Amino acid sequence: MFRISQYMQELAHPTALGPKRNPPGPVVIWNLVRRCNLTCKHCYSISADKDFPGELDTNEVFGVMDDLKRFNVPVLILSGGEPLLRPDIYDIAQRAKDMGFYVGLSSNGTLIDEHNIDRIAAIGFDYVGVSLDGIAETHDRFRRMEGAYEASLRGIRLCRDKGIKVGIRFTLTQDNAQDLPGLLQLMDDEGLDKFYLSHLNYAGRGNTNRKHDVVHQTTRQAMDLLFDTCWRDQLTGRHSEFVTGNNDADGVYLLFWIRTHFPEMEAHMRAKLAQWGGNSSGVNIANIDNLGNVHPDTFWWNYTLGNVKERAFSEIWPDTSDPLMAGLKASPRTVKGRCGECAYFDVCGGNTRVRAYQLTGDPWQEDPACYLDDEEIGVTTQHERLTMTPYVPLRKLAR
Repeated sequence: MFRISQYMQELAHPTALGPKRNPPGPVVIWNLVRRCNLTCKHCYSISADKDFPGELDTNEVFGVMDDLKRFNVPVLILSGGEPLLRPDIYDIAQRAKDMGFYVGLSSNGTLIDEHNIDRIAAIGFDYVGVSLDGIAETHDRFRRMEGAYEASLRGIRLCRDKGIKVGIRFTLTQDNAQDLPGLLQLMDDEGLDKFYLSHLNYAGRGNTNRKHDVVHQTTRQAMDLLFDTCWRDQLTGRHSEFVTGNNDADGVYLLFWIRTHFPEMEAHMRAKLAQWGGNSSGVNIANIDNLGNVHPDTFWWNYTLGNVKERAFSEIWPDTSDPLMAGLKASPRTVKGRCGECAYFDVCGGNTRVRAYQLTGDPWQEDPACYLDDEEIGVTTQHERLTMTPYVPLRKLAR
């Protein structure tokens, strides 16, 4: 996850470069249930509104939680499918909170209503993220359910009104990029806490829909808008959170944005961004699916490292006898093509490996979703790819 707001705050109030602090353990995104009341176009888990056999029962979940706590996992993101369809979700979430985890809920929002909002609020989720794919008809089309947008927005408002930290999760594709300005305006109008933009990853139904992946120039325009919006938010003192995921080239593109608007800060921000280091799948991000299979992140469901029913997560995660985990945990990673030649590899870390794997069968090939120009990143070898124009700001920013 790339925390744009953190770097905008650094621009406004620079701090000295201290030692890098690694988290005590990985953030675990846990797909507790595969069942969902929606069938979204870009779903990585290919969920459906039916029961899936073999899912962990409550006691098995509790046992895994005990192991995760001993392994110093700091964060649990409870996801699905739709996690609110799991009958014991409240018991699981409450136990996670009582154990001291930071607990997030990743929901489509349609099942948050007047009947369960008090129970959700009582648990004390640290964050509730609700997925929106656009405004009104766009969202309903992506979610394949008429009225999904209004139901999700109702859930968001109920969370906000109960004092729960709540935000929008948006997966950017070529078919919904036009709705990004409206969603950012919605966040402002509704007084929401966080906006998360996810770049499309090639997994699940997202893999079958990859031909609809946003073209590189549209990605750049979306990032320009997000950076500009976040900077204005910083100037007004509101300090909402803006983050992106699944394309670590965003860190490099932010550096280009800084070079244009704050050239005197480029060297300082380059050091800060390099300390972040880009992609951390298999290191600081982990996934457990509904059957207990462990993956390097949520988009690696076709690659299993082990199963928590058979072997503790704390044994699976540090095991580098698996070649993919050995490569992901290597520092620096060994990658090929443009990624291997990139002058900003220290910032990006080679980006998202699963896209390379999905398209080539080789996880160490270049990430095809990097939207930066060869000249921009110092690559001289010829590669067949889209030719991009150099960074051009949308407008001059207030300072």
